[in-house]
Amino acid sequence: MNTSLDCIPCLLRQSLDAARLVTADASIHERLLREALHWAEGMDLTASPPAMAQCLHRRLREMTGVVDPYRETKVWQNSVVMDMLPLLEAEVKASGDPLLMATRLAIAGNAIDMGSNGQLTEQDVRLALERALEDPFHGDVEQFRAAVVKAETILYLADNAGEIALDRLLIDQLLPRTITLVVRGSPILNDATQEDAKWVGLDQIVQVIDNGSDAPGTILQDCSQELRDRFAAADLIIAKGQGNYESLSEEPGPIFFLFKAKCRVIAALVGQPIGTQMLLKSHGAPAPGHAPAVRRA
Repeated sequence: MNTSLDCIPCLLRQSLDAARLVTADASIHERLLREALHWAEGMDLTASPPAMAQCLHRRLREMTGVVDPYRETKVWQNSVVMDMLPLLEAEVKASGDPLLMATRLAIAGNAIDMGSNGQLTEQDVRLALERALEDPFHGDVEQFRAAVVKAETILYLADNAGEIALDRLLIDQLLPRTITLVVRGSPILNDATQEDAKWVGLDQIVQVIDNGSDAPGTILQDCSQELRDRFAAADLIIAKGQGNYESLSEEPGPIFFLFKAKCRVIAALVGQPIGTQMLLKSHGAPAPGHAPAVRRA
């Protein structure tokens, strides 16, 4: 999707939030914001919001020398959700529809997003998970279930730290299919990296690779050849989060997007209220090589 005019204030706010995490020096805050304002004047609105955010956060790292401003934030987010995981696992197991329950909890975890809410607290995280089944839901669960049944190879595109612990719940329902979990290639916002996947133990149950990119989404032309090859060959692609939806919504392939609609731009695009849990199938034409999978006995 293209960058909306309404995305620009959000991108500027992200930059200032990140700068304040890195340093208390108000002069750096001002310098970064002035540069961002100047840069926004010539912004290419045909690029996706993750591409815009990538540029701004690269400049912040250059100015401050801090590679991962959100590192401490990601630690507490992973810890909070891992503490809650045994109870959530029990809820999934006791559910009459474990796949749907795990899917909704995984989507609820998409609220753990410092890009959309730079002031996110532990209480916000716990509340989002406690009301996971109360939030409005939109999507074709049976279509998703059928896609899972047919798939032999699944590419799972993770989104944020903390949220990635909840992805374990859904991944457990997808096993024993061959699953590759994909994280960001470098730190960006609170997006999950290899370190976060190891923190929550996902490297012990599935293969984990990074996408070679520092964008808060999956911009295929910016990703590694390995990721692009796996993307083209997968029977099913599960893409978590708004950033992956923003960067892949026009890509062809067997993609299901799982995210919360967290801003009015996305809410208007999907035709649902802000806060809705979304389970959307890509409307792009099937890509070459994406023939329906044939299950082997």
